[in-house]
Amino acid sequence: MIGGISPHRSAIAAPARIDVPVIDELTIREITDSTHDIFLKGAEAPGLVVRRTGFPEAPQGRTLESEWGLALYLESRKDKESRRYLLDFGFTPDVYANNLELMKIDVAQVDALIISHGHFDHIGGLMGFLEGNRARMHKALPLYTGGEDNFCSRFNRNADGSLSSFGTPLDRRKLKTLDVDTVLSEVPIVMQGHAFTTGAVPRTSIEHVLPNTVVEYGVRDGLGCSTNAYMNHHFTPEELAGNPVPDQHWHEHATCFKLGDRGLVVVSSCGHAGIINTLRRAQEVSGTDKIYALVGGFHLAPAPDDYLAKVMAELKTFDLEHVMPMHCSGQNFIDLAKREMPEKLILCGTGTSFTLTA
Repeated sequence: MIGGISPHRSAIAAPARIDVPVIDELTIREITDSTHDIFLKGAEAPGLVVRRTGFPEAPQGRTLESEWGLALYLESRKDKESRRYLLDFGFTPDVYANNLELMKIDVAQVDALIISHGHFDHIGGLMGFLEGNRARMHKALPLYTGGEDNFCSRFNRNADGSLSSFGTPLDRRKLKTLDVDTVLSEVPIVMQGHAFTTGAVPRTSIEHVLPNTVVEYGVRDGLGCSTNAYMNHHFTPEELAGNPVPDQHWHEHATCFKLGDRGLVVVSSCGHAGIINTLRRAQEVSGTDKIYALVGGFHLAPAPDDYLAKVMAELKTFDLEHVMPMHCSGQNFIDLAKREMPEKLILCGTGTSFTLTA
């Protein structure tokens, strides 16, 4: 038991290398991102089609909404077999519900849910979404969470040094009531036969976790995370005492696909562990060196110029085909990418759809 609560079903410990599936096609749709530019044009390249949403067909006075956060819809195809995933859920259930409806995404067909990490701008829309839609979704519905860290309580530090709550942590009791099967994946596993998770991302590069929230370990009133559930982590006395400490997102994970012979598509969502570390982990897990596309949030918005330059230099060594920065990647990263890799950069935004084919 964890703080009086039944534990999750966890992935069985396994070596880093796993047998990853190969898919033929992947579509990534941005349900929620921080911006929506109706003037951005679509694009085509070998193996990639980008479609934009201008003003969607909708009742008068309604349009796609953007907010600080990220929510993605992933649909993969392997031969005639398809899988559909919802990855992260934005900040608020109202924006998420509005955009799902206007984008005509059929949640009844979704095979699995994925949470990249425990920040509220990625999980805030989840509970409201489930409460409104669970009855018409698949009876067996897994939620891949990356690990126990995603259930921790998190806080923002104010200018005067005080702390304010950064949203309500994931409530495992409500998830159980909603018949959602929560799967911890600290180690790499295949998700629904098409995707795979990196599991926890080792910190091996020049990168470090840039300033974000502070985290509190422990369970209070049924909410929070248990230190007993962490793998290969030695907690400090301060952490064990439940004192807020700088957030390291130990169980943040990336969602990945192997796209035919083109290579890996790596969706980092927020990338607090570092995008270089994340790419290396995807290579290690899959045994595949080629990275076709890097997608999602890279958490480089707060990066100093010298740090950003070092990350860019490392990123260029991967010889990526496409880089699609979303959410927290930062205008500083986009501006640098326009100079350093303009042929690889693809601008993103709420309502954008990317179809990648083998």
